[in-house]
Amino acid sequence: MMFFEFDIYNIVSSLLISMLIQAVFFTIAYANKTDKVTDFSYSLSFISMTAFFTVTNKAYNPIQLIMATFIILWGLRLGAYLLTRIIRIGKDKRFDDKRENFIRFLGFWILQASAVWLVMMPSVVFLTRPAPESIGVFTIVGIVFWILGFIIEVISDHQKFQFKSKGENDGRWIEEGLWKYSRHPNYFGETILWWALFIMAIPSLNAWLYLTVIGPIFITLLLLFVSGIPLLEKSAEKQYGLNPEYQDYKRRTSIFVLLPPQKKVIHD
Repeated sequence: MMFFEFDIYNIVSSLLISMLIQAVFFTIAYANKTDKVTDFSYSLSFISMTAFFTVTNKAYNPIQLIMATFIILWGLRLGAYLLTRIIRIGKDKRFDDKRENFIRFLGFWILQASAVWLVMMPSVVFLTRPAPESIGVFTIVGIVFWILGFIIEVISDHQKFQFKSKGENDGRWIEEGLWKYSRHPNYFGETILWWALFIMAIPSLNAWLYLTVIGPIFITLLLLFVSGIPLLEKSAEKQYGLNPEYQDYKRRTSIFVLLPPQKKVIHD
């Protein structure tokens, strides 16, 4: 019964907030044929939803504030990074076949709004229900893994940004730092931190509310099989696929999880 008491207002309102923000920025992006607001709007949606539910539900329990701080910190950092990157490179190749097509471009924005809504579900539940009075095992584990995931994502993004900023690396792929152990360490870090937030929310869940595990499952599947890794792997294969050194990097480097690389093959 509690599930439906929660659902009626909070799940619907969280969907509306996400859709409204994406609708505004879709209009700007389509009218100006620009990619500069796309990823920024993604981060802004998480920040806005977190602030809204924290304030309207007076979610001022210390553990709730920790979760809210985590999401806002992540959103601010990612939004600033992605905005800086798109300003530098000018456009996002993901949208070359969508930018001029209203339906296809709109479809992406609807997917993005839905993604924010689903991924935020555990956190929305946690911010709108009575929180634990004391820090328990789930809270500690969630905090530790969130910090770990955040650090991995930040370091990965920084390393790649620095690598791409050097002219001598034009036409090259990064295989240094954390990218030596994973071809997509930033996505690995992001997946960890969203699972960590779900773990933090577990003490506030009961009955059907455990179905909010769809949030971290969705972001994991999205990055692994839909709009994250597959698109980047396809782009990299198109750009570097004929290079035997790149094929060797692929062979010896984990696609997702940070793992020790296999032995490098020496090419003549």
